[in-house]
Formats: sequence, structure tokens, C-alpha cells
Amino acid sequence: MKRNFILIALLVLFYSVKAQPSADTNIPLSRLYFHEALDAAQHKLLAMDGKADSLFTVTPNNGLNNELTITITDGVDKLSAGIESDSLLDNNGKIKFLRGLTELLNGYMFGCRMDSVKYATLPDILDAYKECMPLEREGESIENNIYKYPYETGNLLLHTIAFSQNTGFERSYNMVLLKYCDKYRNKALPLLSQNPLLPFTDSLVAQIAKRDPESLYTYAAASNLLASKIRNNPDSLVRIISRMAQLKSGRQLFPFLDNLYRGKLSFENVSAVMDDDVKYYKLLVQTAIDYADMVRRRDTPMAAQSLRIKIQKKAADPFINTINGLHDVNDERVRFKILEPFTPEELYYMAVEGEEIIYTSSYVKGVYPRIWQRMKSPKSDSLLMSVRFDHFKKWIKIASNYNTLDDFLKRMDNNNAQLLMKAFVNNLHNTESLEDAVDVANSYASINDPAVRNLILNQVQWNIQQAVQTNNEKRKDIYSILNTLFLSMDSSNNINVSEVLGIPPVYFMPNKSLQDASGKIIVQQFFYGDKDGKSVFSSFLNSFSKANWKITNSEEWVTVSSTKGVPVIIYANKPLDESKSLDAKAQSDLNDYLFNKDISPTIVIHRGHSYWLPSTIDQLASSAKVVLLGSCGAYQNLDKILKICPAAQIVASKQTGSGLVNGPMISLILESVRQGKDLNWPQLWASLSKTLAKNELFDDYVPPHKNLGALFIMAYKKLQEKNAIEAGQVKK
Repeated sequence: MKRNFILIALLVLFYSVKAQPSADTNIPLSRLYFHEALDAAQHKLLAMDGKADSLFTVTPNNGLNNELTITITDGVDKLSAGIESDSLLDNNGKIKFLRGLTELLNGYMFGCRMDSVKYATLPDILDAYKECMPLEREGESIENNIYKYPYETGNLLLHTIAFSQNTGFERSYNMVLLKYCDKYRNKALPLLSQNPLLPFTDSLVAQIAKRDPESLYTYAAASNLLASKIRNNPDSLVRIISRMAQLKSGRQLFPFLDNLYRGKLSFENVSAVMDDDVKYYKLLVQTAIDYADMVRRRDTPMAAQSLRIKIQKKAADPFINTINGLHDVNDERVRFKILEPFTPEELYYMAVEGEEIIYTSSYVKGVYPRIWQRMKSPKSDSLLMSVRFDHFKKWIKIASNYNTLDDFLKRMDNNNAQLLMKAFVNNLHNTESLEDAVDVANSYASINDPAVRNLILNQVQWNIQQAVQTNNEKRKDIYSILNTLFLSMDSSNNINVSEVLGIPPVYFMPNKSLQDASGKIIVQQFFYGDKDGKSVFSSFLNSFSKANWKITNSEEWVTVSSTKGVPVIIYANKPLDESKSLDAKAQSDLNDYLFNKDISPTIVIHRGHSYWLPSTIDQLASSAKVVLLGSCGAYQNLDKILKICPAAQIVASKQTGSGLVNGPMISLILESVRQGKDLNWPQLWASLSKTLAKNELFDDYVPPHKNLGALFIMAYKKLQEKNAIEAGQVKK
């Protein structure tokens, strides 16, 4: 094999040195320039791999590299020699094909650099050029050839002077544009906007209406020639979209597109409820159930994503925002009065689509219990059937995060609960993101029923077997990690998660790892200026012993420094008036101070309600190695935090965060690091379990070694890095 490679290399060297026909071909001066330009294009192409040699080594495949090298050298030389010796071509004809060949190579080179052309296509592109040359020479159309070539090949050919005057150029060009629109579907409308009178405009617009109706709506609302073509299109779906686009209320109508098209709804039906928040939301939910039913029948509803976005917006405003805003009102009849008109199904969608903004208490005390109160027979499987199992995995995730999953599963027959959880666990490898897999990991950690846990574990292990049998690496990776994590939850299995999964330690955080170059441990705490924030801040300051700590005040923050043991410095913004955004300003100024002084926190603590948490995450230092989230529902935000701090150890509450838990926990952690101790999470948790035995909310806090969702994300990314290294795709 090595000998063959050397032989090929020598042949390539011979041809590349030769580069053009020798002097005995008597190239006239009138064409010499075009041969030299072609020769320059060949050398420029060979240099694309960054090496000034005669080999084209741009891919990991040596065989392909050799083929491409010979094509660029021998193949192009033979073709140019054939052009030069063709007695049927006059001087201008030879110049046209030589110049066209140079343009072809330059176009290929540009396409490769822009990742729009694959390196491996060069031999086929050159063959296509050779096939079309005789047709052009004889004055015949190249249309049939262009029809059979891929878009990239046809596009390169038509962008050379060689075929610019071909009798079939216009039809060929239109054909290439159509192939472009089919290959790059998101660019079809911009192209039609520039070329609205193409012969296929009407038929293509009709296709786009089905696959991307929202984009078509946008273009139909414009005032240009394409918009006019769209409005005059005979297709019934296009006409409905065009009608919407001409109305001020068009965006309100758009989520109902599929039902409008199928005749289940009329424009008048939607317009009649548009100004009533309750009725409009109800119609949105009913439409979502209709669409879910279509999906169940393996049909694809149009505008489904637009419908979901509209439900999210309408659920948020006014309904979720109202009950969130009344979180300080103890009378639930007052706080949740706005939920009175809604059915169980409508409340289900409010929870699912409002996941990102709903407060813990709004879900636990408001939406969730009212679902069952509104049902004659409060069976959870009946609820899922009534919504056609739409977003059921997200529902299970939310229920597990808020510790209502056990209650939910107990509201259905055991056999149905088993089938549901199997469906929850299956097909995690068939989605582009890891969201479903993380949801399964997090949910497992929240389930207390041993039978349900065993069911999930068995289903995970069944998926591993299926992955091995089908040689599905992604499936095997996902389920193998889940299997390790779930087995590690049982201490009798003696599984060291860090060791098995190759991720940083999760059972402890070494004290040394928290220290900066000068041996200091930097802590940043975020406080907010509402009534609770001010109270918590006062308790925070009073928790420090004067024997071991010193407090220094500045205008916008305090600095708490240890006076004994390991130097620990805590920076905490003051909870200044949030109504004037003074707390936000204090945080911003403190962040600037830390940045300018090159001070990097390794412990970050959030002190505040869940609605303040996004602000803390936005300001989270990437240097953080331990993150404490003392807020309600903070467990939901693991993925966001790990994108900023990929190896952070996270302590969070799945449900109602409590100052009575946060205070003792933070004090124990800070004292431990001051004393030079590692943060041994199992030991710390055992100690806190005794201290907080009477506080039932402590059970909802999750330590890093039990934070399965975070561990899954870390482990999967680590495994992909390892696989890439083994495959030679990245360097160690």
C-alpha cells in the first residue's frame, strides 16, 4: 500500500510539474495567457491544503486525496490539451473552453471554502464539463445534462463563460434555481423575491405554503411584485395565508391555519373570540388538542410551532403573570381567581407551556390541584388521553421537578403508569437535543416509588441491549450513562460516578480547587431588594462570628473576610430598592469591580425568589465551581448554568426554597472551606439532615452527587469528546 502511494505521488509530481501541454504543441500567443491562467488555477487549488507541494490533501481519506490530486493535475491537463488539439474549434472556441475551465476550477475552490461544494465532487464536475463541451460546440442545448446533474455541478457549469450563450441556457438556469430552492428551502423565498417572474414561481409558492407557511405569510404581507404573485396564486392554502396577511389581526389568526384550511374553523369563528383573553386561550388549547390528534394519526399540522408560541404568550399574559404577581397573597381564592374559567386540559397546557415562568407556588398551590378539582373522576391517564398525550414528557418532567410525579402516577392504574413511564424513557436518541434524556435523569432522582424506579431502570437496560443489537452508538451512549447514574443512586452498588463516567469529582470539591493563585477562596452572593431579600440579607450578616469573620461596608456591597484559617472573601451586593432597580445597579457595579480587579468567584450563591434567578444566571461567573441556588424551582435551571460553568457542582431546590434551609447550609459550607476542609457532599448532607430534620423542605434540596441531570450533561459531553479523539477528529 505504501509503495502504491509513493508511485501515485511520483506520478502526481510528474503531472503537476508538467502542468500544461509542452512547447511542441505550438500554443499560439493568442491562447498562451489562458493556458497560463489555467495553470495558475491548478496550483492555487493544490495549495488549498496549506502546503506548497503537488498533493491535494484536504480530506482524511488518502485514497480520495490521490484521486483529487490526479484530477487537478492529469485530468485538467488532458482536458486542456484536448481543447487545444480539437480541430473543430476555432480560436475563440478554444479560448472560451479554456477560460471556462479556469472559471470552473476557481468556482469549485470558492465553493469548497464556503462549504457549499464538497471536495469529492471534483471528478464528477470535470466529467460534466467534458460532456457538455461537444453539445456547446455543435450548438445544441445542454438542458438535459443540467437536469441530471446535482445543483452544485449545474451551478458551476452555468457560471462559466463556456455555456453562457448556450441555446438552452435560460431553461437550464431556471432548472438550477429550482434545484437551489429545493436544496436550500429557507432561501427559496428570498430568491423568488429577487426573481418573482420565474416560470415555476406559482408552483413553488404552493409548496412553500405547506412546508413553511409562516415565512410565506411574511412575504405575502409585503408590497412588491412577489407579494402580488402570492396574492394571485390559485392554490387554496396560499389564498388563505394571503388573506391573513392583509388583515391587521392576521398574526392572531395564523396559529389556527391548519383548522382554517381544513374547514374546521372560519375566520369569523376566530375573530369572534380574539378580544376575549379567556375565550381566545380556550380556542388555542382546543386547536392544540386537534393538532395533537393529527400527529397521533401520523399527520403533520401546519403552523404548530406558531400555535405553541401563541399559547405560551397567552398563558403568560394575563393568566400566569397574574397568579405569579399575587404570590404574597395568602388567600388562594383571591390569588387564583383568574383560573376559575378553565378546564383541566386548559390548566394542563398552562403548566406545560408556562414552564419557564410559572412560580413554584403558582404550580403547586394553583394550577396542579385545580386540574383534579375540575375533573369528575380525577384520573391522570384520562387527563393525558384528553390532551392526546401532547407534551406528556414535558409534563412528567415538570411533575417530577415539583415533586408531584408520585401523586400523578397514583392517579392512574398501575399498568397504565408502567406503560407511560416506558414511553417516557424510550426514544431518547431520536431527538436532536439532550433535553428528554436530562428530563428522564432528573425525574428518576425525584421518584420515591421503588417499583417505578425499577421499571425505569429496566427500560434503560433494555434500550442498551437494543442499541448493541442495532449498533446505534448514540442510543448506547445515552442509555449507558443513564444506567450508571441510576445504579449509583443505590449505595450498595458501590459505583463511583466520577471514575466510571470520567467526569470531575461529584462527591466532593477539594478545598485547593476553590482557591485562587494567592490561596484565597472568593464567594459571590446575589441579593435582591424586595422585602424578603432585605430580611435574608440581615440574617446573612448576623450569621458571622466576630471571632472568625470581619465585615467591611461600601456603598453598594459588603465584603465579609475570614480572619482565621483559609482566607475566604465573600462579596455580597446590598439589597437596595428593587423598585428603582438599585439592587441591579449594585450587582452590576460589583461585577465590574471584580472584573477590573481580576477577582474570580469559585462559589456563587443565589439568595432570592425564583423570579430573580434568571438575573443571577445572566451574571454568573464562568469561574464558579460550586453554585448554590436557594430559590424556588431552581432545579429547573441546571442546563442554563452548565452552559456557563460546564463542571460546576450545583445545589438546588426542586420546589419551595426556604431561608430556614439556605441559612444553615451556607453557614456550614463557608465554615468548612474556612477550616480548610474539602466539601464532602455526602458528609455535609448527613450533617444537614440532622440539623434540619424537622424542616420538610430540606428533602427537596438536591446535592451535587445526586444531581443526575447535571451529571448526565457532563458525562455525555465528556464521552463525545473521548469518541472524537479516538476517531481522530480532534487532537488531544
